[in-house]
Amino acid sequence: MTTESQNRKVSKSAYQAIREFIYQEAGIDLGENKQQLVFSRLNKRLRYHQLPDFDQYADLIKQDTRSNERQIAIDLLTTNETYFFRESGHLDTLKSNVLPKHPPNRVFRVWSAASSSGEEAYSIAMILDDYFGHRVKWEIFGSDISSRIIEKANGGIYQAQRIDAIPRDFLKRYCRKGKGEYEGFLLIDKNLRERTSFREINLTRPLPEIGQFDVIFLRNVLIYFDQQTKEKIIRSLISKLRPGGILYIGHSESLKGMDVPLTLIAPTTYQMQ
Repeated sequence: MTTESQNRKVSKSAYQAIREFIYQEAGIDLGENKQQLVFSRLNKRLRYHQLPDFDQYADLIKQDTRSNERQIAIDLLTTNETYFFRESGHLDTLKSNVLPKHPPNRVFRVWSAASSSGEEAYSIAMILDDYFGHRVKWEIFGSDISSRIIEKANGGIYQAQRIDAIPRDFLKRYCRKGKGEYEGFLLIDKNLRERTSFREINLTRPLPEIGQFDVIFLRNVLIYFDQQTKEKIIRSLISKLRPGGILYIGHSESLKGMDVPLTLIAPTTYQMQ
């Protein structure tokens, strides 16, 4: 870290302004002590704009109406680490308890509601293709607040070292090894990519018309919101969940205290009434 970077500390006033900004734009409450996260995510934007401190950057995103700096800041502050077959217990129950009950004459639809760079959505796609084959039509919809990360998800290209959790047989069937300029990368199979779409959506705002789903994954997202925003998001999402549909949340999350028409059927697994 350079001396210049060390001098760019996130002042109390700058942190409060950035905290208010991301809460208003994305509903995310950073809490009292995430200055280091803000520094690590946004410091390069100060260098880009040649700004001496975070207070001036906070003023920039507050006043920005012509460039896309506000969206860049949202992308950087909300993008979270993910990987293939994360929290695989949910995927196991999807295959063993949910898929066998699905009527074969109806398209099976899954929403990965905080899909980040697409690893969750494509993990589910591999399971659906393996289980249903040509017997049942299926499709996956992924969404995220970050336009930059959605673009990456649509591409379906990942660094080879990020795919360790993919089962070996799935790796052979659904991943194509890159060559030339794509050496060290893998491309998700075209058949899976054609059935998986991604779209930029802010879950704290009214949802667009995206249809109804049999399963919604909303994992490791609620931890970033206050209780009121959590319930608002859950109510909004389950309006898109079919009766009897399944909602999966993260293992560190809970819907405790929410008056919503969901029944807990397994740890962090809820069914629409």
